[in-house]
Amino acid sequence: MELITEGLVAVVQKACPTCQLVEPVLRTLADSVKGIIVYTQDDPSFPNDFVTAVDDTELVHSFSLNIEVVPTLVQFKEGAEVGRVVGWNRKEWEQLTGVSHLGAGLPENQPGCGSKTLEPGMNELLKGRYGNPEIVARKVDIPRFSDETEMCFERGWSDGLPVVPPTAERVLRMLTGTRLPSDAIIGDVPPNLAPCTVEKVAINAVLAGCKPDYMPVVLAALEAVLEPNYTLHAIVCSTCFTAPMIVVNGPIAKRIGMNSGLNVLGQGNRANATIGRALNLIVRNIGGARPGGIDRATLGAPSKYTFCFAEDESGDEWEPLSVSRGIARDIDAVTVFQGEGVQGVMDQRSRTPEELTRSLAQCLFAVGHHKLCEWAQAVLVLSPEHYEIFRAAGWTRGRITEALHEALLRPGSEVVHGAGGIAEGVAESFVNSMVPKFVSDGLHLVRAGGSAGLYSAILAGWPGHRAHGESSPITKEIRS
Repeated sequence: MELITEGLVAVVQKACPTCQLVEPVLRTLADSVKGIIVYTQDDPSFPNDFVTAVDDTELVHSFSLNIEVVPTLVQFKEGAEVGRVVGWNRKEWEQLTGVSHLGAGLPENQPGCGSKTLEPGMNELLKGRYGNPEIVARKVDIPRFSDETEMCFERGWSDGLPVVPPTAERVLRMLTGTRLPSDAIIGDVPPNLAPCTVEKVAINAVLAGCKPDYMPVVLAALEAVLEPNYTLHAIVCSTCFTAPMIVVNGPIAKRIGMNSGLNVLGQGNRANATIGRALNLIVRNIGGARPGGIDRATLGAPSKYTFCFAEDESGDEWEPLSVSRGIARDIDAVTVFQGEGVQGVMDQRSRTPEELTRSLAQCLFAVGHHKLCEWAQAVLVLSPEHYEIFRAAGWTRGRITEALHEALLRPGSEVVHGAGGIAEGVAESFVNSMVPKFVSDGLHLVRAGGSAGLYSAILAGWPGHRAHGESSPITKEIRS
């Protein structure tokens, strides 16, 4: 790119009425002033038959000149800009050019139009192509005719599904989703304890297919899983099924289009799918938790791709998960849980809260193993139809949880080693005790799902919690 170093430069668009208005003025200046060049943002034929008109539809010159309004007239002397006028103002144009009586018959003043450089997403695109994007991450040059997506696979940046190549303009656009500096360190990501900056989060969010609006949720989820009590290192290195699971509360869920209803735990929603995927890619690409390497999951689970959804917060009578965990109502928050997969619960006959409680409890016994107690945690996702049975009877979150814990008590003689001819079970010391399935804070309720269907779901947790709370869910407020 070669810019004029002496004389006048005008930047115009054919689509701009003010630019069309000043076309005769440009011709006058071309005849009166040596070295005028006109850069055209949208139509190379405008102005018609203008010898020094330059096609700038790629906006390289407009970006270099930092054009925000067309027409813009710039004066250069000895390679430096010495003056600039935006829009049309006869007096200012005459002062800048030294040419009098410009634009006879034109109005004294008329505002210009927005430059194409200001169109949505264009600043990041142009900065990535032509400017200094200020991205610290190492740039990988892609050979001509190479497939960008295949290169991402070859370099190990993928979870096995195609990713979005993280070009400079895409990363810059992703960074617009947060006010945090790109070089701010969120924390050290295990197992390699590699420092993760906001920029690296943005790169992995691009790979996952996120929108910039999702960045605050991804950042909050990352901060949460890096809390010591979440024990991310143990989870990702475990032979168990577990992966981070994210529940989102607050107005942000609707604002970014998250799903809390029909097919909530399934496919089809971009925000749900890519936010969870971004977190798993960060753990993989930054922390180094790759399957077959330090990730030693015996079987794994689909949750290792993504596991993220929003809670249904409709109805004032329901206390959302985040509120039950100390966050004020209507405050955006994430709760990260050590989840593995979905265990479906189908009960189409229970009509009282007592019946449904006993039914759900029988299904919850299966978490981990029906004879293992105080061992793992679980999230119980209540569908609208199942929840309505509780709501109609006036049962709150607290009462449902208390009733479930009570229904999950069993005589130790039924669950000790060897009972029922099954070697698995709890220690013989519990034989004369009533044994709870979960510790008091080991069962978490979430309301979500489609309006039709007497189904709920159990999301089993990592066994690292056990009686002494080795690994716990973490709830974090989402910062804008």
